Amino acid sequence: MAYTDRVKQILSWYPSDNPGTLTNLARLLNHGTLAGTGKLVILPVDQGFEHGPARSFGPNPAGYDPDYHAQLAIESGCNAYAAPLGFLEAIAGKLAGEIPLILKVNNSDSLAKTAAPMSAVTSSVKDAVRLGCAAVGYTIYPGSAARNEQYQDLRDIIAEAKSYGLPTVLWAYPRGALSKEGETAIDVVAYAAQISAQMGAHVIKVKPPTDFLEQAEAKKAFEKANIPTKTLADRVREVVRSAFNGKRIVIFSGGEAKETGALMEDIRQIHQGGGFGSIMGRNAFQRPHAESIKLLKDVMNVFAGK
Repeated sequence: MAYTDRVKQILSWYPSDNPGTLTNLARLLNHGTLAGTGKLVILPVDQGFEHGPARSFGPNPAGYDPDYHAQLAIESGCNAYAAPLGFLEAIAGKLAGEIPLILKVNNSDSLAKTAAPMSAVTSSVKDAVRLGCAAVGYTIYPGSAARNEQYQDLRDIIAEAKSYGLPTVLWAYPRGALSKEGETAIDVVAYAAQISAQMGAHVIKVKPPTDFLEQAEAKKAFEKANIPTKTLADRVREVVRSAFNGKRIVIFSGGEAKETGALMEDIRQIHQGGGFGSIMGRNAFQRPHAESIKLLKDVMNVFAGK
């Protein structure tokens, strides 16, 4: 399809990137139901690695099969499908370009409880190229005692990915030396978005921020600047602003499974706050197939302004 003015505008925010990287970023923006709108709805399925198979796929046993998730992403009209190496190797050759793929190159299991959370690099940029992916995905844990090592690894991965013409989708999940409530605090999530943009991420994934301020210094700054935080739309607006004044793509996770009405209200608030879309895993694939398709389509309709 011809590039819309909105897609051209977004691509102009990345002037240092090579044509290959911009072309693959455009692949994400120009695919599926939301093609050309500048919005993204991505289906991520890394939960089997992160949380275990029963917790992830037990509610909808069809999800034990890698083929199921890829077809769900295609049928629902998602912009892309993201997963670790094993799931993508199981389906990439069958799809051959039917939907843009994002290789999640690092992952962490939930078997060990550590004071310094850090994901292991479980695949490579070359794997992403071999599988025909449109981007690589990576997770950082701002607040972890191991964060600096993660940032250094990320810097190398982003540089290598750019050399092959691949953009990076960055999962930024604060944890470690933070309170549990602080992991989704507005000041912390906005800070994570800023770090992600400074590191060179093209697409930034964060959790919807809550109306809580973790850092005393940040609380003073928010109050002095009269930054509103009462509604989710207010908080999303601040997170997007923190990512280069909205000149980086910021999308929000669906989080833990929740009731449909509450989930859709979150989506409406994210849209109102200027969020670029949603990356929704468990809230989609843990539902029965027809319900999953309807939910993802309803989410896309919100971001399309319908």
